[in-house]
Amino acid sequence: MRHARRRIVRRAARLAAVGGLLLGGTMVTRAVASEPPGPSTAPRPHTQSASDAGAGAGLVARLGGDRTAGHWVDADGRPVVAVTDGSTAEAVRRAGATAKVVRHSMTELRSAAATLRAAPRVPGTAWALDYRSNEVVVRGDRTVSGADWSRLTGVAEGLGGFVRMERTGGVFTTRLNGAEPILSTAGRCSAGFNVTDGTSDFILTAGHCGPTGSVWFGDGKGDGQIGRTVAGSFPGDDFSLVEYAGGSAGDAADVVAVGGGKGVRITGTGEPAVGQRVFRSGSTSGLREGRVTALDATVNYPEGTVTGLIETDVCAEPGDSGGPMFSEGVALGVTSGGSGDCAKGGTTFFQPLPEAMAALGVRLVVSGRDGAAAGTSAPPAAGAAGAEASGAGTSGAGTSGAGASGAGASGAGASAPVTGAGGTPLLARLTDRRNVGPGLLVVAGSLVALVATRWLRTEQDRKAYRRQYSATWN
Repeated sequence: MRHARRRIVRRAARLAAVGGLLLGGTMVTRAVASEPPGPSTAPRPHTQSASDAGAGAGLVARLGGDRTAGHWVDADGRPVVAVTDGSTAEAVRRAGATAKVVRHSMTELRSAAATLRAAPRVPGTAWALDYRSNEVVVRGDRTVSGADWSRLTGVAEGLGGFVRMERTGGVFTTRLNGAEPILSTAGRCSAGFNVTDGTSDFILTAGHCGPTGSVWFGDGKGDGQIGRTVAGSFPGDDFSLVEYAGGSAGDAADVVAVGGGKGVRITGTGEPAVGQRVFRSGSTSGLREGRVTALDATVNYPEGTVTGLIETDVCAEPGDSGGPMFSEGVALGVTSGGSGDCAKGGTTFFQPLPEAMAALGVRLVVSGRDGAAAGTSAPPAAGAAGAEASGAGTSGAGTSGAGASGAGASGAGASAPVTGAGGTPLLARLTDRRNVGPGLLVVAGSLVALVATRWLRTEQDRKAYRRQYSATWN
């Protein structure tokens, strides 16, 4: 009876071990064959809520430029709308936003900006509408002479007390020389976002990078051709379109590299709000963050005047031109130029992305290759990530590598590996305990149990043989 029980126990143990191997193998196979769990979504500070920014923009559009003077998000992320009278303020409060009563309407602010644009052009100057102070702020860099500054000050004084004059350090430049490098005879620039017209893929970058017909390469040897500039606008605007030589942006075309092999997947396009937290990626200074300080900015670069720009306090340096600006995985613009550096800080301007895409007739390449319609906004999606899509480095590549991160990526968008749309590499999946760990443990335990039962059976058979052998000789 005892031997029979042992045989039953051994047989049950072997069957359990084999069943464990089958179960564990199935778990591992399913984990590797399927997409891994999405990366943890980066914290979304309330200051970046797309719905809050949209609420402010909707109120301004509904109430009109004579009764309002712009909108922004406060330190807690709630929408604030500047209004010119008490009844409009009450309408804003009923809609759930904060109202701030100001003296000058948006119509007045824009009229003042138009007068400044009509004045004789002074290179090295810029102005923007500061909604929070209810002023038009005019800045002049160190290249502006005393006589030119005095003449511009006279124009501003004639407009009224809501035009503020400021001198700034540094020089307003287009920062030619780029983020992830793309090179041509026109110089070195950086790629912004990948876009498509439904047939071919393109790089959307800064317009000052090179004229139509410029041929771009991904390395200094000139043997890694990326594509050719087929359209653009500069000055006036600052955007251009580089068509890929192979027609396709390749894998990970929707991912912005932010350094360290990580990226952010782009989920759509949008328009920023004053006060919104934003991120910029570039190879010189890496990932940097800041806030939108003004909209509808005008900059008088030495090469010409560009209007309708986004003004920010994000730092940038030569080598960051053309790189992408985004927030919560939503593409906002490409780097145009500015002043200062990342040691002292400064001002950086961006070409709005929806305007550029509408003019070029393209849409953004996003996850699944379903681009958002040009000029429309897409709300940030949980679990999605933002992406600098450049194609620089190698022909047809879909991502560009920014430098090391200079700021935390929280709020930029959910993190994604730079391998992009093709999915996580197999090795990463196999070593991800959240995905295949339980299956591997079951397989390992089953193998140990199977080996142990086999060893026990062999040992018992050996002892039985010895006993039989001894009894026979006795």
